[in-house]
Amino acid sequence: MGQRNQMPQRNQMGQRNQMPQEYRKDHWFRRLGKALRMELREHRSSFIVYTVLRTLVILTAILQARNGNYENVFLCVLTLLLLIVPSLVQLTFRVELPTTLEIIVLTFIFAAEILGEVQEFYLLIPMWDTVLHTMNGFLAAAIGFSLVELLNRSERVAFDLSPFFMALVALCFSMTIGVVWEFFEFGMDTFLHFDMQKDTVIHVIRSVTLDPAGRNVPYTISGITDVVVQGQELGVGGYLDIGLIDTMQDLIVNFIGAVVFSVFGYIYVKNRSKGGVIARFVPRRKQKDRDFLSQCLEEELPPDRDKGRDRAERAEE
Repeated sequence: MGQRNQMPQRNQMGQRNQMPQEYRKDHWFRRLGKALRMELREHRSSFIVYTVLRTLVILTAILQARNGNYENVFLCVLTLLLLIVPSLVQLTFRVELPTTLEIIVLTFIFAAEILGEVQEFYLLIPMWDTVLHTMNGFLAAAIGFSLVELLNRSERVAFDLSPFFMALVALCFSMTIGVVWEFFEFGMDTFLHFDMQKDTVIHVIRSVTLDPAGRNVPYTISGITDVVVQGQELGVGGYLDIGLIDTMQDLIVNFIGAVVFSVFGYIYVKNRSKGGVIARFVPRRKQKDRDFLSQCLEEELPPDRDKGRDRAERAEE
C-alpha cells in the first residue's frame, strides 16, 4: 500500500514542478512576440517598407514553389527571417535604429537575397554586386561606429575614444566584416563547389610561372582573345580569372563605403550638437518608454489556471 501511494505522489509532484516552468517559457515567448510586433510598428515609414518587402518575398516564394525551385524558396524563407533581425536587435540590445538606417538595411537584405540571388540581378546587372558591396561597407562602418558611440556615452563603462579613433574603429570594423565575407565566399567555392567569387574575362596575364628561364621575372602574354581547354574553345573572348579580381573589387568598394561613413562619422562627433545627416545612421540607446521588451516582460502574469487543480491534489494526499 505504501509503495502504491508513493509512486503517484512522485508523478504528481513532478507535474506540479514542471508545468510552471513550461508556463513561464511560454509566457516569455508570447511577450517577446508582442514586443516584436510593437517594435515593427513603432515607425510608420519603416513598417510600410517592411510590409511591402515581406509581401513581395511571400509572393516570390509562392511563385518559386510552383516552379519547383525549392532552393529559392529556402532563400525566401531566410529573407523573411532576416527582415525581422533589425527589430529583434533593437529589442534585445535596447538600441534605437534611426528610421533611415532601418529602411536601408531592409532594402539591402531584399536587394541581396531576392533581387540578387532569386531574380539573378547579379548576372543581369553587372554593377549590382559592386553597389551592394559598397553599401555593405557603409552599413558595416555605421554599425562599428555605433558600437563605439554607445560605449563612449555609457555611464557604466569607462570608455572614451577621440573622434578620429572612433572613425578608425568604424573603418576597421567594416573592413573586417568585408574580409570575413570573402573568406565565406572562398570556402563555399572550395568545399561546396559554388561560384560566389565570379570569374572575370581578362586579355593580359603576367606570371613568373611561365618564365622560360625559370627566374622570378613576370612573363607577359597579351592580346588574349580565346582560351582552349582540353581541345575545346571556351568562347568567352579572353582568359578567365578565377575570382581574384572579383574579390579585390569587392574589398575596394567596401573600403570606399567604409571611408565615406567614417569621414561623416568623424564630422558628426566633432559637431554633435548640430546633428546633421549622419545622425540618421547612428543608433542610440532606447528611452525607457520605448523599451517594449521590458514593458511586456514586466506585465503581470495571468492567474495560474492549474492552481485549483493543485489544491485538489494536495487535499487528496
